[in-house]
Amino acid sequence: MLNITTARRTKRSALELNITPLIDMVFILLIFFLVTTSFVKEAGVEIERPSAQTATSMQGVNTIIAVNSENRIFIDQKEIDPISLRIQIERILAENPDSSMIVVADRGSSTGIAIEVMDACRLAGAKNIAMAAQIPSGGQ
Repeated sequence: MLNITTARRTKRSALELNITPLIDMVFILLIFFLVTTSFVKEAGVEIERPSAQTATSMQGVNTIIAVNSENRIFIDQKEIDPISLRIQIERILAENPDSSMIVVADRGSSTGIAIEVMDACRLAGAKNIAMAAQIPSGGQ
């Protein structure tokens, strides 16, 4: 009887699965995907972008300024008063002088507000300013 019990214990311990290497591999894969993933920065405000046949993708965008359909201005999901817009942009440029400015204006927003935002960027000293658009679904 003693030999049968010992044999069962031996079989049980032989069948145990060591998951330590599996956990190590999962963590390595997680680190790999975190390092290689590129994160897309969005305006954080519901914007319906106008389409343009000549729209191109722009990499390395640092600051997105959004204008929604109610002509309200947002930087990094925070509403900005149009009067203090230039000061906010100057502050961003002081932290990172090579920062690019992307103006994302809703299709229903006023053109005048978008022009004021672009003008504030230029007056603040931004050198790289662009207007966001989307490529039409039938284009290219």
